[in-house]
Amino acid sequence: MAVWDDLVGQTRVEEQLAAAARDADALVTAHAAGEPAPEVSKMTHAWLFTGPPGSGRETAARAFAAALQCVSPDRALGGVPGCGFCTGCHTALVGTHADVSTVSAVGTEILVRDMRDTVRKSYTSPANGRWQIILVTDAERLNEKSANAVLKAVEEPAPRTVWLLCAPSLEDVLPTIRSRCRHLNLSTPSVEAVADVLIRRDGVEPRTAHAAARATQGHIDRARRLATDESARARRAAVLRLPLRIDDIGGCLKAAQELIDTAAEDAKQVAEEVDTRETEELKAALGAVQGGRMPRGTAGVMKDLEEQQKRRRRRTQIDSLNLALTDLTGFYRDVLALQLRSRTALANTDVQDAVERIARDTTPERTLRRIEAILACRDALDRNVAPLLAVEAMTMALRG
Repeated sequence: MAVWDDLVGQTRVEEQLAAAARDADALVTAHAAGEPAPEVSKMTHAWLFTGPPGSGRETAARAFAAALQCVSPDRALGGVPGCGFCTGCHTALVGTHADVSTVSAVGTEILVRDMRDTVRKSYTSPANGRWQIILVTDAERLNEKSANAVLKAVEEPAPRTVWLLCAPSLEDVLPTIRSRCRHLNLSTPSVEAVADVLIRRDGVEPRTAHAAARATQGHIDRARRLATDESARARRAAVLRLPLRIDDIGGCLKAAQELIDTAAEDAKQVAEEVDTRETEELKAALGAVQGGRMPRGTAGVMKDLEEQQKRRRRRTQIDSLNLALTDLTGFYRDVLALQLRSRTALANTDVQDAVERIARDTTPERTLRRIEAILACRDALDRNVAPLLAVEAMTMALRG
C-alpha cells in the first residue's frame, strides 16, 4: 500500500506530489552526504491544497507529508518515496510523527495562540525525520493575527521546513500567503471512483457503496460514513423529509428545532469519541495515579483541554448543520433538474417520490429561491448567528 492509495481520482495531483517527493529526497540525501543540492527541483517550502469539500485536500497533504518522511530502502533502487509501510510513512499518516505538526480549527477560527508554538517549532530542525512539516487543515479559518504569524514563517522558512496549507479555494487564503505557495487544486472525484474505493478498501457491498457515493456526490468521507454508519443514514433521511413537513408555521418551527437537535446529536457522537481519547492520553502524559487522581499543578492544563473541547464541540455542531444543509441543497438541486428536464442523474434516488412531488407542485423560480434561502442560512451560521434563529428563518423561507 503506497501513501497515495487513499487519494481518489486525483491522478494529476498525485504525479506532481510524487515528483516533488522524489526531488525532496534528493535534496536531503545530498545534504547528508555533504554534496551540493540539485540545481533543478520540483520541491518547494510551501504548498496550498484547494478543492471542494470531499475532494481530499487533507488526504493529499498528509500523503505528501508521509512521502517526504519516507525512509523506505527502495529509494536507493529508484522508487518514489511513499512506500506506506516504513516508520516514516506510517507515523505521518496516522498523525504521530514527531516532525509532522497538524493545526486544525478548534472553534470557528484558528487563533494566534493556537499557532504560536507551531510557528516556533517550524524554525527548528527535524528531530528524527527528514523534514519539519506543518500541516494546516483549515487555512481558511486563520484570523488576521494567526494568518500574519503564518505569513512571517512562510516568508522566511527554515531550510528543512515545509508548510502544507489546505483551504476550499484560493480566495479563502490571504493573497500574501498564497503568493508564496505552490498551488494544487483538487477536483471532486467521480461517483464511480468513490464507490470503487468503498468496495475495495472498506468492504462495502456494491449497491450500498454506489448509493452512498451518488448521494454525497463524490464526497469521500461522507460517503464512507453514510455507507458504514446506520445512524448517519437515519439522520440524512430525516433531513430529506424536511421539505414535506413545512406546510405551516408550526411545521417550520418544529422542523428547524429537529434539525438543530439532529446536528447536536451528531456532534455529540463525534466529540465524545475524540474527547475521551484526548483526556485519557493527557492524563497519562501528566502522570495520573491509579483512580484518576491528578498530580499537583496539572489542573490548569486539564482546564485548558476542557475549554478547547468545548470550542471544538460548538464548531462540530455547526459543521454537522452545514452537512445537513448540503443534503437539503442536493434535494432541491434534484427538484430543479426535473423541472428543467435536465439529463443530470438524480443524487437522491432514495427519496425520488418526494423530489418528483415538489418538482410537480412548484416552479423553477421557487426552487431557486429555496436554494438561495439555504445558502443564506449557511452565511448566517458563518457570521455566528444563533443556529436556531438561522434555521428557523430558512425553514420559513422554504415554505414560501
